[in-house]
Amino acid sequence: MVYDGIALGLLVGLLRGGFRHGLRQFANLKIRGGLWFPLLLLLQFVVFELSDRSPAIAAASGSFFIAVYAAGLYILWLNRSNPGFLFIFAGVLLNFAVMAANGGKMPVSLDAASVLGPYYVDMLKSGTVVTKHFLMDRSTRLSFLGDIIPLSNPYPRTQVISIGDIVMNIGIFLYLQHLMVPGKKDDQDSKSAVVNTSERKGESA
Repeated sequence: MVYDGIALGLLVGLLRGGFRHGLRQFANLKIRGGLWFPLLLLLQFVVFELSDRSPAIAAASGSFFIAVYAAGLYILWLNRSNPGFLFIFAGVLLNFAVMAANGGKMPVSLDAASVLGPYYVDMLKSGTVVTKHFLMDRSTRLSFLGDIIPLSNPYPRTQVISIGDIVMNIGIFLYLQHLMVPGKKDDQDSKSAVVNTSERKGESA
């Protein structure tokens, strides 16, 4: 779901702020510890892949995902002064809470998962899903924070998301709008630059 928020934020940011300004601002993006985010994402993909091949890694994957989320929360907190980052932090924290309460895995509602098709539902029922998801049941803790919200047509991507995903993507969208759309300060700086240029030309004349 995080990719959806980024894609929507970029698209709206480019439309509102202009292609040139938006790309220039996005290229100047600076986040404290930001290089850790792609690394943490890469590590998750590695664990996904190895879990299919190694029962030992699959058994330890829950602890690994908790550690990854904790590291991500720390980096987000360092950037809390940036617009939207408190929303991102809150969304990730909600997902972290439900995963930590359930052994490092995200519970998925059977009813919501039905939009993903019978193959995925059968894997959930049989327990053969070895990534960070498992089928929600009566013993699931904080189930209301799990993946309980189905998305399908007319939404472009069929998926199941959590409340935390929604909160997180609101934050991503707000941050990208702040980053890519000129604000009052940008307008004032542009006007000042024009005035200074005109004054220098007048002095030269």
